[in-house]
Amino acid sequence: MSLRFSEKQKKVLTWWCASSAEKTYDAIICDGAVRSGKTVCMSLSYICWAMARFDGAQFGICGKSVISVRRNVVAAIVPWLTKLGFQWTEKRTENLLEISCCGRTNRFYLFGGYDEKSASLIQGITFAGVLLDEVALMPRSFVEQACARCSVEGSRLWFNCNPEGPQHWFYREWILKKEQRNVLYLHFTMEDNPSLSEDIKRRYRNSYTGTFYRRFILGEWTQAQGLVYDFFDRRSDCAPPPVGACEKYIVSIDYGTANPASFGLWGRLGDTWYRVDEYYYASRREGRQKTDAEYVEDLLGLLDGRRPETIIVDPSAASFIEALRRTGLPVQKADNDVLSGIRITAGMLKEKKIVLCTNCEDCLREMELYCWDDRVGKEAPRKEHDHAMDEMRYFAVYLTKQAQSDTFFAAAVARPIQ
Repeated sequence: MSLRFSEKQKKVLTWWCASSAEKTYDAIICDGAVRSGKTVCMSLSYICWAMARFDGAQFGICGKSVISVRRNVVAAIVPWLTKLGFQWTEKRTENLLEISCCGRTNRFYLFGGYDEKSASLIQGITFAGVLLDEVALMPRSFVEQACARCSVEGSRLWFNCNPEGPQHWFYREWILKKEQRNVLYLHFTMEDNPSLSEDIKRRYRNSYTGTFYRRFILGEWTQAQGLVYDFFDRRSDCAPPPVGACEKYIVSIDYGTANPASFGLWGRLGDTWYRVDEYYYASRREGRQKTDAEYVEDLLGLLDGRRPETIIVDPSAASFIEALRRTGLPVQKADNDVLSGIRITAGMLKEKKIVLCTNCEDCLREMELYCWDDRVGKEAPRKEHDHAMDEMRYFAVYLTKQAQSDTFFAAAVARPIQ
Protein backbone atom coordinates (compact mmCIF):
# COMPACT_ATOMS: atom_id res chain seq x y z
CA MET A 1 0.00 0.00 0.00
CA SER A 2 1.79 3.11 -1.27
CA LEU A 3 1.85 6.18 0.95
CA ARG A 4 2.87 8.43 -1.96
CA PHE A 5 0.33 10.55 -3.79
CA SER A 6 0.72 12.68 -6.91
CA GLU A 7 -0.30 16.33 -6.94
CA LYS A 8 -3.50 15.47 -8.78
CA GLN A 9 -4.36 12.73 -6.30
CA LYS A 10 -3.73 15.18 -3.44
CA LYS A 11 -6.22 17.59 -5.01
CA VAL A 12 -8.83 14.80 -5.10
CA LEU A 13 -8.12 13.99 -1.46
CA THR A 14 -8.46 17.59 -0.25
CA TRP A 15 -10.83 19.47 -2.60
CA TRP A 16 -13.65 19.48 -0.03
CA CYS A 17 -11.53 20.69 2.91
CA ALA A 18 -12.15 24.13 4.43
CA SER A 19 -8.71 25.37 3.33
CA SER A 20 -9.15 24.28 -0.29
CA ALA A 21 -9.75 26.72 -3.13
CA GLU A 22 -12.08 24.12 -4.71
CA LYS A 23 -14.35 23.66 -1.66
CA THR A 24 -17.34 25.43 -3.27
CA TYR A 25 -17.82 22.83 -6.02
CA ASP A 26 -20.93 20.64 -5.84
CA ALA A 27 -19.34 17.64 -7.55
CA ILE A 28 -16.08 16.16 -8.76
CA ILE A 29 -15.35 14.21 -11.96
CA CYS A 30 -12.12 12.28 -12.49
CA ASP A 31 -11.63 10.68 -15.90
CA GLY A 32 -8.70 9.49 -17.95
CA ALA A 33 -6.37 6.57 -18.49
CA VAL A 34 -6.55 3.11 -16.95
CA ARG A 35 -4.36 2.55 -13.87
CA SER A 36 -3.99 6.30 -13.36
CA GLY A 37 -4.83 6.24 -9.63
CA LYS A 38 -8.31 7.72 -9.86
CA THR A 39 -10.36 5.12 -8.01
CA VAL A 40 -8.31 4.69 -4.83
CA CYS A 41 -7.80 8.38 -4.09
CA MET A 42 -11.42 9.25 -4.95
CA SER A 43 -12.87 6.41 -2.85
CA LEU A 44 -10.66 7.29 0.11
CA SER A 45 -11.48 10.98 -0.19
CA TYR A 46 -15.20 10.19 -0.41
CA ILE A 47 -15.14 8.17 2.81
CA CYS A 48 -13.06 10.78 4.67
CA TRP A 49 -15.35 13.59 3.52
CA ALA A 50 -18.46 11.68 4.58
CA MET A 51 -17.03 10.87 8.01
CA ALA A 52 -15.78 14.42 8.57
CA ARG A 53 -19.05 16.12 7.60
CA PHE A 54 -21.85 13.74 8.67
CA ASP A 55 -22.98 11.43 11.45
CA GLY A 56 -25.81 8.92 11.13
CA ALA A 57 -26.19 9.60 7.41
CA GLN A 58 -26.66 7.29 4.41
CA PHE A 59 -24.43 7.29 1.33
CA GLY A 60 -24.32 5.43 -1.97
CA ILE A 61 -21.38 3.69 -3.62
CA CYS A 62 -22.37 2.66 -7.13
CA GLY A 63 -20.69 0.68 -9.89
CA LYS A 64 -21.77 -1.30 -12.89
CA SER A 65 -22.53 -4.18 -10.52
CA VAL A 66 -22.34 -4.78 -6.77
CA ILE A 67 -19.53 -7.26 -7.47
CA SER A 68 -17.51 -4.59 -9.29
CA VAL A 69 -18.11 -2.14 -6.42
CA ARG A 70 -16.75 -4.66 -3.93
CA ARG A 71 -13.78 -5.44 -6.15
CA ASN A 72 -12.86 -1.93 -7.33
CA VAL A 73 -13.85 0.23 -4.37
CA VAL A 74 -14.36 -1.74 -1.16
CA ALA A 75 -11.34 -4.03 -1.58
CA ALA A 76 -9.18 -1.01 -2.49
CA ILE A 77 -10.10 1.18 0.49
CA VAL A 78 -10.36 -1.40 3.29
CA PRO A 79 -6.58 -1.39 3.97
CA TRP A 80 -6.69 2.39 4.19
CA LEU A 81 -9.68 2.37 6.54
CA THR A 82 -7.84 0.03 8.88
CA LYS A 83 -4.62 2.06 8.72
CA LEU A 84 -6.45 5.35 9.41
CA GLY A 85 -8.21 3.95 12.47
CA PHE A 86 -11.72 3.55 11.06
CA GLN A 87 -13.86 0.70 12.31
CA TRP A 88 -15.91 -0.98 9.61
CA THR A 89 -18.34 -3.82 9.17
CA GLU A 90 -19.55 -5.22 5.86
CA LYS A 91 -23.06 -6.71 5.81
CA ARG A 92 -23.04 -8.53 2.51
CA THR A 93 -26.69 -9.60 2.54
CA GLU A 94 -27.68 -5.92 2.83
CA ASN A 95 -24.96 -4.69 0.45
CA LEU A 96 -23.93 -2.36 3.26
CA LEU A 97 -20.65 -1.03 4.60
CA GLU A 98 -20.99 0.53 8.06
CA ILE A 99 -18.06 2.78 9.03
CA SER A 100 -17.33 4.41 12.41
CA CYS A 101 -14.67 6.83 13.63
CA CYS A 102 -14.36 9.39 16.44
CA GLY A 103 -17.87 8.68 17.73
CA ARG A 104 -19.49 8.98 14.29
CA THR A 105 -21.12 6.20 12.28
CA ASN A 106 -22.37 6.34 8.69
CA ARG A 107 -23.88 3.73 6.38
CA PHE A 108 -22.66 3.19 2.81
CA TYR A 109 -24.98 1.18 0.55
CA LEU A 110 -23.60 -0.63 -2.51
CA PHE A 111 -25.57 -0.53 -5.76
CA GLY A 112 -25.09 -1.89 -9.27
CA GLY A 113 -26.23 0.18 -12.25
CA TYR A 114 -26.21 -2.58 -14.84
CA ASP A 115 -29.22 -1.70 -17.03
CA GLU A 116 -32.24 0.59 -17.28
CA LYS A 117 -34.16 -1.47 -14.69
CA SER A 118 -31.45 -0.74 -12.10
CA ALA A 119 -32.82 2.76 -11.48
CA SER A 120 -35.71 1.23 -9.53
CA LEU A 121 -33.28 -0.27 -7.00
CA ILE A 122 -32.21 3.12 -5.78
CA GLN A 123 -35.58 4.86 -5.65
CA GLY A 124 -36.90 6.04 -2.29
CA ILE A 125 -33.61 6.26 -0.40
CA THR A 126 -32.09 9.55 0.77
CA PHE A 127 -28.33 10.10 0.46
CA ALA A 128 -25.91 12.67 1.81
CA GLY A 129 -23.62 11.83 -1.09
CA VAL A 130 -23.02 9.30 -3.84
CA LEU A 131 -19.90 7.90 -5.49
CA LEU A 132 -20.39 6.55 -9.02
CA ASP A 133 -17.44 4.41 -10.04
CA GLU A 134 -17.17 3.59 -13.79
CA VAL A 135 -20.04 6.02 -14.38
CA ALA A 136 -19.67 5.89 -18.18
CA LEU A 137 -20.69 2.21 -18.08
CA MET A 138 -23.98 2.90 -16.30
CA PRO A 139 -27.30 3.81 -17.93
CA ARG A 140 -28.30 7.44 -17.71
CA SER A 141 -31.53 6.64 -15.86
CA PHE A 142 -29.62 4.99 -13.02
CA VAL A 143 -27.09 7.83 -12.69
CA GLU A 144 -29.78 10.50 -12.70
CA GLN A 145 -31.79 8.59 -10.10
CA ALA A 146 -28.70 8.25 -7.88
CA CYS A 147 -27.99 11.98 -8.16
CA ALA A 148 -31.62 12.82 -7.38
CA ARG A 149 -31.34 10.85 -4.11
CA CYS A 150 -28.77 13.35 -2.75
CA SER A 151 -31.12 15.82 -1.09
CA VAL A 152 -29.36 16.23 2.28
CA GLU A 153 -27.91 19.70 2.92
CA GLY A 154 -24.22 19.67 2.04
CA SER A 155 -24.45 16.57 -0.15
CA ARG A 156 -22.02 16.21 -3.05
CA LEU A 157 -21.60 14.01 -6.13
CA TRP A 158 -18.48 12.02 -6.99
CA PHE A 159 -17.86 10.51 -10.44
CA ASN A 160 -14.98 8.64 -12.04
CA CYS A 161 -14.60 6.74 -15.31
CA ASN A 162 -12.47 5.83 -18.28
CA PRO A 163 -13.52 7.63 -21.49
CA GLU A 164 -15.96 6.29 -24.06
CA GLY A 165 -17.07 7.98 -27.32
CA PRO A 166 -17.56 11.78 -27.70
CA GLN A 167 -21.32 11.29 -28.16
CA HIS A 168 -21.64 9.54 -24.80
CA TRP A 169 -24.35 11.19 -22.69
CA PHE A 170 -22.11 11.61 -19.61
CA TYR A 171 -19.42 13.40 -21.61
CA ARG A 172 -21.96 15.73 -23.23
CA GLU A 173 -24.14 16.38 -20.17
CA TRP A 174 -21.55 16.52 -17.40
CA ILE A 175 -18.00 17.04 -18.67
CA LEU A 176 -18.84 19.55 -21.42
CA LYS A 177 -21.20 21.33 -18.99
CA LYS A 178 -18.89 21.22 -15.97
CA GLU A 179 -18.93 24.99 -15.41
CA GLN A 180 -22.70 25.37 -15.36
CA ARG A 181 -23.03 22.28 -13.15
CA ASN A 182 -20.33 23.63 -10.79
CA VAL A 183 -18.14 20.54 -11.16
CA LEU A 184 -14.43 20.17 -10.40
CA TYR A 185 -13.04 18.24 -13.39
CA LEU A 186 -9.67 16.46 -13.19
CA HIS A 187 -8.16 14.50 -16.07
CA PHE A 188 -5.74 11.69 -15.15
CA THR A 189 -2.96 9.90 -17.01
CA MET A 190 -0.76 7.03 -15.81
CA GLU A 191 1.84 9.65 -14.87
CA ASP A 192 -0.52 10.73 -12.07
CA ASN A 193 -0.15 7.35 -10.36
CA PRO A 194 3.23 7.24 -8.53
CA SER A 195 2.75 3.59 -7.61
CA LEU A 196 3.26 2.43 -11.24
CA SER A 197 6.74 1.51 -12.40
CA GLU A 198 7.95 2.34 -15.89
CA ASP A 199 7.80 -1.37 -16.80
CA ILE A 200 4.15 -1.60 -15.78
CA LYS A 201 3.26 1.56 -17.70
CA ARG A 202 5.07 0.20 -20.76
CA ARG A 203 3.11 -3.05 -20.50
CA TYR A 204 -0.21 -1.18 -20.42
CA ARG A 205 0.78 0.98 -23.39
CA ASN A 206 1.61 -2.14 -25.35
CA SER A 207 -1.74 -3.74 -24.50
CA TYR A 208 -3.89 -1.28 -26.48
CA THR A 209 -3.99 0.13 -29.97
CA GLY A 210 -6.17 2.42 -32.09
CA THR A 211 -9.36 3.62 -30.41
CA PHE A 212 -8.64 1.72 -27.21
CA TYR A 213 -5.14 3.23 -26.94
CA ARG A 214 -6.53 6.73 -27.28
CA ARG A 215 -9.22 6.04 -24.70
CA PHE A 216 -7.49 3.94 -22.09
CA ILE A 217 -3.89 5.19 -22.36
CA LEU A 218 -4.27 8.79 -23.53
CA GLY A 219 -7.65 9.15 -21.77
CA GLU A 220 -9.44 10.74 -24.74
CA TRP A 221 -13.18 10.66 -25.44
CA THR A 222 -12.63 9.55 -29.02
CA GLN A 223 -14.84 8.17 -31.78
CA ALA A 224 -14.55 4.47 -32.66
CA GLN A 225 -14.09 3.99 -36.40
CA GLY A 226 -12.68 1.55 -38.90
CA LEU A 227 -11.98 -2.08 -38.05
CA VAL A 228 -12.86 -3.09 -34.49
CA TYR A 229 -9.66 -5.12 -34.09
CA ASP A 230 -7.51 -2.86 -36.26
CA PHE A 231 -4.26 -4.11 -34.74
CA PHE A 232 -4.80 -7.74 -35.72
CA ASP A 233 -2.55 -9.26 -38.38
CA ARG A 234 -3.05 -12.97 -39.08
CA ARG A 235 0.57 -13.29 -40.29
CA SER A 236 2.01 -12.35 -36.90
CA ASP A 237 -0.84 -12.88 -34.44
CA CYS A 238 -1.96 -16.43 -35.33
CA ALA A 239 -0.43 -19.75 -34.31
CA PRO A 240 -0.72 -23.33 -35.60
CA PRO A 241 -3.10 -25.55 -33.60
CA PRO A 242 -1.32 -27.07 -30.56
CA VAL A 243 -0.11 -30.62 -30.94
CA GLY A 244 -1.64 -33.02 -28.43
CA ALA A 245 -4.22 -32.44 -25.71
CA CYS A 246 -4.77 -29.15 -23.90
CA GLU A 247 -5.09 -28.75 -20.14
CA LYS A 248 -8.71 -27.52 -20.31
CA TYR A 249 -11.34 -26.87 -22.95
CA ILE A 250 -14.17 -24.32 -23.22
CA VAL A 251 -16.66 -23.82 -26.04
CA SER A 252 -18.21 -20.46 -26.95
CA ILE A 253 -21.33 -20.36 -29.12
CA ASP A 254 -23.22 -17.73 -31.09
CA TYR A 255 -26.45 -19.47 -32.09
CA GLY A 256 -28.20 -18.84 -35.37
CA THR A 257 -31.03 -20.33 -37.41
CA ALA A 258 -31.49 -17.91 -40.31
CA ASN A 259 -28.19 -16.25 -39.35
CA PRO A 260 -24.93 -18.22 -39.14
CA ALA A 261 -24.11 -20.30 -36.08
CA SER A 262 -20.52 -20.16 -34.83
CA PHE A 263 -18.86 -22.46 -32.27
CA GLY A 264 -15.34 -21.83 -31.00
CA LEU A 265 -13.35 -24.60 -29.26
CA TRP A 266 -10.75 -23.10 -26.92
CA GLY A 267 -7.93 -25.05 -25.29
CA ARG A 268 -5.61 -23.83 -22.53
CA LEU A 269 -1.87 -24.38 -22.48
CA GLY A 270 -0.14 -22.59 -19.62
CA ASP A 271 -1.48 -19.04 -19.42
CA THR A 272 -2.75 -18.95 -23.01
CA TRP A 273 -6.06 -20.06 -24.49
CA TYR A 274 -5.91 -21.16 -28.14
CA ARG A 275 -8.87 -21.30 -30.50
CA VAL A 276 -7.93 -24.81 -31.54
CA ASP A 277 -10.93 -25.48 -33.78
CA GLU A 278 -14.27 -24.07 -34.87
CA TYR A 279 -17.62 -24.91 -36.41
CA TYR A 280 -19.46 -22.40 -38.63
CA TYR A 281 -22.76 -23.02 -40.40
CA ALA A 282 -24.47 -20.41 -42.60
CA SER A 283 -27.97 -21.63 -43.40
CA ARG A 284 -28.55 -19.13 -46.21
CA ARG A 285 -25.36 -20.24 -47.93
CA GLU A 286 -26.14 -23.94 -47.42
CA GLY A 287 -29.83 -23.57 -48.32
CA ARG A 288 -31.16 -25.32 -45.19
CA GLN A 289 -31.73 -24.42 -41.55
CA LYS A 290 -30.64 -26.87 -38.86
CA THR A 291 -32.54 -27.92 -35.76
CA ASP A 292 -31.31 -27.69 -32.16
CA ALA A 293 -30.74 -31.45 -32.15
CA GLU A 294 -28.58 -31.22 -35.27
CA TYR A 295 -26.50 -28.43 -33.74
CA VAL A 296 -26.00 -30.52 -30.60
CA GLU A 297 -24.67 -33.37 -32.80
CA ASP A 298 -22.39 -30.91 -34.60
CA LEU A 299 -21.05 -29.67 -31.26
CA LEU A 300 -20.32 -33.22 -30.11
CA GLY A 301 -18.46 -33.74 -33.37
CA LEU A 302 -16.38 -30.62 -32.73
CA LEU A 303 -15.57 -31.82 -29.22
CA ASP A 304 -14.60 -35.26 -30.54
CA GLY A 305 -14.67 -36.85 -27.09
CA ARG A 306 -13.15 -33.90 -25.24
CA ARG A 307 -15.01 -32.76 -22.10
CA PRO A 308 -15.32 -28.96 -21.84
CA GLU A 309 -15.12 -27.11 -18.55
CA THR A 310 -18.17 -25.15 -19.68
CA ILE A 311 -20.08 -24.11 -22.80
CA ILE A 312 -20.83 -20.38 -23.02
CA VAL A 313 -23.88 -19.71 -25.16
CA ASP A 314 -25.61 -16.70 -26.68
CA PRO A 315 -28.14 -15.79 -23.92
CA SER A 316 -31.00 -15.43 -26.40
CA ALA A 317 -30.74 -19.09 -27.51
CA ALA A 318 -33.10 -20.48 -24.88
CA SER A 319 -34.20 -23.63 -26.72
CA PHE A 320 -30.66 -24.56 -27.72
CA ILE A 321 -29.39 -24.03 -24.16
CA GLU A 322 -32.08 -26.40 -22.92
CA ALA A 323 -31.14 -28.96 -25.59
CA LEU A 324 -27.51 -28.81 -24.46
CA ARG A 325 -28.46 -29.20 -20.80
CA ARG A 326 -30.40 -32.36 -21.59
CA THR A 327 -27.14 -33.91 -22.83
CA GLY A 328 -25.52 -33.35 -19.43
CA LEU A 329 -22.99 -30.86 -20.79
CA PRO A 330 -22.14 -27.89 -18.51
CA VAL A 331 -23.77 -24.78 -19.98
CA GLN A 332 -24.06 -21.14 -19.00
CA LYS A 333 -25.45 -18.00 -20.59
CA ALA A 334 -22.95 -15.48 -21.92
CA ASP A 335 -22.61 -11.86 -20.81
CA ASN A 336 -23.69 -9.88 -23.88
CA ASP A 337 -22.37 -6.41 -23.01
CA VAL A 338 -20.99 -5.58 -26.45
CA LEU A 339 -18.75 -2.54 -25.94
CA SER A 340 -17.21 -3.71 -22.70
CA GLY A 341 -16.75 -7.16 -24.21
CA ILE A 342 -14.97 -5.78 -27.27
CA ARG A 343 -12.56 -3.84 -25.05
CA ILE A 344 -11.83 -6.95 -22.99
CA THR A 345 -11.35 -9.10 -26.09
CA ALA A 346 -9.00 -6.58 -27.71
CA GLY A 347 -6.84 -6.46 -24.59
CA MET A 348 -6.63 -10.25 -24.35
CA LEU A 349 -5.73 -10.59 -28.02
CA LYS A 350 -3.01 -7.94 -27.69
CA GLU A 351 -1.57 -9.61 -24.59
CA LYS A 352 -1.72 -13.05 -26.27
CA LYS A 353 -3.94 -14.39 -23.50
CA ILE A 354 -6.18 -15.66 -26.30
CA VAL A 355 -4.69 -16.75 -29.64
CA LEU A 356 -6.49 -17.64 -32.87
CA CYS A 357 -5.15 -20.71 -34.65
CA THR A 358 -4.50 -20.75 -38.39
CA ASN A 359 -7.17 -23.41 -39.06
CA CYS A 360 -10.01 -21.15 -37.79
CA GLU A 361 -10.73 -19.59 -41.18
CA ASP A 362 -14.21 -18.25 -40.47
CA CYS A 363 -13.11 -16.46 -37.32
CA LEU A 364 -10.07 -15.01 -39.13
CA ARG A 365 -12.25 -13.90 -42.04
CA GLU A 366 -14.61 -12.05 -39.70
CA MET A 367 -11.68 -10.45 -37.83
CA GLU A 368 -10.65 -8.73 -41.07
CA LEU A 369 -14.18 -7.50 -41.85
CA TYR A 370 -15.64 -6.63 -38.41
CA CYS A 371 -15.94 -2.82 -38.22
CA TRP A 372 -17.58 0.00 -36.32
CA ASP A 373 -20.90 1.32 -37.63
CA ASP A 374 -20.76 5.04 -38.39
CA ARG A 375 -24.34 5.03 -39.72
CA VAL A 376 -26.09 4.87 -36.36
CA GLY A 377 -26.43 7.42 -33.58
CA LYS A 378 -24.80 5.26 -30.92
CA GLU A 379 -21.45 3.55 -30.79
CA ALA A 380 -21.74 -0.03 -31.99
CA PRO A 381 -20.13 -2.49 -34.42
CA ARG A 382 -21.94 -3.29 -37.65
CA LYS A 383 -24.31 -6.25 -37.41
CA GLU A 384 -22.49 -8.21 -40.10
CA HIS A 385 -19.50 -10.53 -40.08
CA ASP A 386 -20.04 -10.74 -36.33
CA HIS A 387 -21.00 -14.30 -35.40
CA ALA A 388 -17.56 -15.68 -34.55
CA MET A 389 -16.81 -12.20 -33.17
CA ASP A 390 -19.74 -12.44 -30.77
CA GLU A 391 -18.84 -15.86 -29.40
CA MET A 392 -15.15 -14.92 -29.09
CA ARG A 393 -16.29 -11.93 -27.04
CA TYR A 394 -18.47 -14.17 -24.83
CA PHE A 395 -15.39 -16.31 -24.17
CA ALA A 396 -13.06 -13.40 -23.34
CA VAL A 397 -15.58 -11.87 -20.92
CA TYR A 398 -16.08 -15.24 -19.23
CA LEU A 399 -12.32 -15.60 -18.66
CA THR A 400 -12.07 -12.08 -17.27
CA LYS A 401 -14.95 -12.60 -14.87
CA GLN A 402 -13.43 -15.85 -13.66
CA ALA A 403 -10.10 -14.13 -13.00
CA GLN A 404 -11.77 -11.21 -11.21
CA SER A 405 -13.85 -13.57 -9.07
CA ASP A 406 -10.71 -15.49 -8.06
CA THR A 407 -8.85 -12.26 -7.23
CA PHE A 408 -11.69 -10.88 -5.15
CA PHE A 409 -12.12 -14.16 -3.27
CA ALA A 410 -8.41 -14.19 -2.42
CA ALA A 411 -8.60 -10.59 -1.19
CA ALA A 412 -11.69 -11.35 0.90
CA VAL A 413 -10.02 -14.36 2.54
CA ALA A 414 -6.96 -12.24 3.39
CA ARG A 415 -8.98 -9.51 5.15
CA PRO A 416 -8.55 -9.12 8.89
CA ILE A 417 -11.55 -10.09 11.01
CA GLN A 418 -13.31 -6.99 12.33
